[in-house]
Amino acid sequence: MSGSAFRSGVECSYPLPHAGPDARLSDSLINSVAAVLVGYGFPRLAAPDRAALETALAAFLYNSQESNT
Repeated sequence: MSGSAFRSGVECSYPLPHAGPDARLSDSLINSVAAVLVGYGFPRLAAPDRAALETALAAFLYNSQESNT
């Protein structure tokens, strides 16, 4: 899907190729995204929610390893 046209001929920037662990997908990033959600009136995240948020962000940011083979 990376680089495919979505609307108005604009190419998508995500998902990125996934070449292994990425230090940018950190607890700090998860905390920042969680804080933004709370700032918009969503409930605070519980521990299982944090794990789900990390999984969702990884799915958005990176190509799955299965699709790279």
